[in-house]
Amino acid sequence: MFNSLFCSNLILKFFQFKGSLMKTLGIIPARFNSSRFVGKPLAQICGKAMVIRVYEEAIKSKLDKIIVATDDERIASVLKNAQIPFMMTKKHESGISRIWEVSNHFKADLYVQINGDEPLIKPRIINKILSFNKNSLKKEFVINLITKIKNPIELSDPSNVKFVLNKAKEALYMSRNIVPCGFKSLNFNYYKHLGVLGYNKKALDFFHHQNPANLEQIEGIELLRFVENRIVFHCVEIANAKMLSVDTPKDLQIVEQLLKKEQNG
Repeated sequence: MFNSLFCSNLILKFFQFKGSLMKTLGIIPARFNSSRFVGKPLAQICGKAMVIRVYEEAIKSKLDKIIVATDDERIASVLKNAQIPFMMTKKHESGISRIWEVSNHFKADLYVQINGDEPLIKPRIINKILSFNKNSLKKEFVINLITKIKNPIELSDPSNVKFVLNKAKEALYMSRNIVPCGFKSLNFNYYKHLGVLGYNKKALDFFHHQNPANLEQIEGIELLRFVENRIVFHCVEIANAKMLSVDTPKDLQIVEQLLKKEQNG
């Protein structure tokens, strides 16, 4: 049985650094008891568990280190057998809270959340978050990758979180509904959230110690805790981000079809 602070010999060796502290740590939160798709981190996609597929793409990125964070022994067992570094955490309702717990054990300048239900993730997408000028890391700081919405189905899907941005590409609001409303003009682009985010330690501490915000509870979007409390929330646009979050078994079937098509050229 793994305890809540379990770290295998593999991970202890993994985090032995020569010289300075690590600068970027990628964390893949993996939760077994998803309300819409129980056990999805272990769901098989072309013969491979989804969480392993995400990890294998993440380690090709420019992040210094990658670790999976989970509270489930079934996921931990699969990761251990695959020799993938992981940390057992306490139970968390939020992926950000799980990342906060990991941040208390491993120091980094930037913690990058790579959602474990993004099996179509590519290294270039993760690397995009490192291209942002992070000179303001002394304060609470959040970065989120976004991409343009290109069809009405994506736009109307409440599982796609839509962003409203200011001129500096900072988030003003985000919603599961269609925002902004094209009441007087349609001369603008809609943007949606991608499951790759960056935080500094101060931002994670803020999130953990701050109670859920009113709009966060209405929309069911934990990131609104930052926006509603005026934490700087930068958005970085990436073009042609062919990603699909797996929220249901149907999504899994679509992803598997896309990967088979990709493998067959």
